[in-house]
Amino acid sequence: MGSKFDQRDVHHELVNVGLRAQATAAGFVELCKELKATGALDDNAMSRIKDAIADEVALTCPRSIPRTEFRRDICRRLDALFTGREKIGDADALDFASARND
Repeated sequence: MGSKFDQRDVHHELVNVGLRAQATAAGFVELCKELKATGALDDNAMSRIKDAIADEVALTCPRSIPRTEFRRDICRRLDALFTGREKIGDADALDFASARND
């Protein structure tokens, strides 16, 4: 019973500090970068992680955009995020999002 109560407390505290999907994603990206810097993750592991993310996100591809273009844009953005060249932000910054608004 104690562990369920503890889990509810953790959930409540996470909600209270505003931890949502974007915050979780930012933490995950930072964790991966830290693990890569220590040698705990190699380039192949990072590629598999990014591929898993890209595969999942590609399932949401709008019909008006070719899936290969959509996935390529996702992969480009992930590469930038995982190397620290780009901060996690609004999806409107993606190439395919601006094409959607034209």
